[in-house]
Amino acid sequence: MPALVAPLMAAGCLAAVPQPTLPVENGLLLRPWLLTDATAVAKAFEDPDIQRWHLKRADSEAEARQWITRWQQGWQDEAAAHWAVVDGGGGDGEGGGVLGRVSLQSVILAGGQAEIAYWTAPWARGRGVCSRAVTAVSDWALGEAGFHRLELGHSTLNDASCRVAVRTGFVLEGVRRNALLHADGWHDMHLHARVRA
Repeated sequence: MPALVAPLMAAGCLAAVPQPTLPVENGLLLRPWLLTDATAVAKAFEDPDIQRWHLKRADSEAEARQWITRWQQGWQDEAAAHWAVVDGGGGDGEGGGVLGRVSLQSVILAGGQAEIAYWTAPWARGRGVCSRAVTAVSDWALGEAGFHRLELGHSTLNDASCRVAVRTGFVLEGVRRNALLHADGWHDMHLHARVRA
């Protein structure tokens, strides 16, 4: 059955090139995840806030390595793109310690759409790390990468995530009622979005 609208992004447009490392304002760096980051991931997921809003925990570094392997594969599958947020120092392209994560998930190339997700490690909070990382990925995705629309969802009870969304230009479009089951029950979810200019 012929399509009446051409795909916005061609199949293969991501997998044909290496996942980029992206500079972030004020000395941060976004780079693809490394298996050696598993210690930091497991430690971050000990945090009750990360567990509450991301609905999982890591029981071991081995499990964190399995997550990282899946995150790495997401780029080749063109289903997701996951970056470690790190200090920009080091000069080796890998940067310093892990400060957080930002990702594009549920990628739909034909429509140029994805969902953005993020967390900040407890040891990096209060420094604007998350907002700067979300801005960098969003600007790259809606610019160079060719996406048309990015969505951002969070529990209406997650005030910190809502502040990140607003600071980074994601417009609140509405509330999805009883949209996601958390450990403490069903949560209403804010839906924010940025659209390519």
